[in-house]
Amino acid sequence: MFSPDDILYEDNHLLVVNKRCGDLVQPDKSGGSALEDRIKAYLKRRDSKPGEVFLGVVHRIDRPVSGAVLFAKTSKALARLNEMIREGRIGKRYWALTERRPEPESGELCHYILRDGKTNRSKACDAPKGDAKQARLRYATLGASARYTLVEIELLTGRHHQIRAQLSKIGCPIRGDLKYGARRSNPDGGISLHSRSVSFEHPVRHEPGAVTAPVPSSDNLWTYFERSVR
Repeated sequence: MFSPDDILYEDNHLLVVNKRCGDLVQPDKSGGSALEDRIKAYLKRRDSKPGEVFLGVVHRIDRPVSGAVLFAKTSKALARLNEMIREGRIGKRYWALTERRPEPESGELCHYILRDGKTNRSKACDAPKGDAKQARLRYATLGASARYTLVEIELLTGRHHQIRAQLSKIGCPIRGDLKYGARRSNPDGGISLHSRSVSFEHPVRHEPGAVTAPVPSSDNLWTYFERSVR
């Protein structure tokens, strides 16, 4: 579900939304309602637009993941932001609650991601294999409870299920992520991976910008960790 309260930042060119777990960013084969379409419908009503509303998806996050998603409201902004994505000039940081503490507690992971389209799953390999693509991320441990660890991830590449596959590879599956080795599911059916912030150069004003997404307020464990690192 989308609510106007989910909008974290908006101007004439950009829109950043705090996506809820379970929402599709774009339509897929399932035919389910997507966040992109719901935002377009909202903007059309709010701004009384007579024609089609332009809204371009700059980056996507998986359906069971929550957090910041960046959209472009003009074709000029979309073209420039897509170029920044290709050049690695848009920063994406994630928070994950893992079932084990990483060892070492911070560092950089480099694997080769092999995607299986039939199972919609990715495998992190130690060496190049077939059509596998290099996947890199940096991580740092921010805190821990009795059962879970809060890990911050900076994505250096954008591969299919990259964070999920790489953390599972080092023995630290994400809470609720049954597909990648978690012990049990989350009550909401999602996984404890959150797009915490997105940073970028504004495509028109050329000023630096960053938007941080609050964690899901309905999850007490997320709330505990967010308060503990302030």
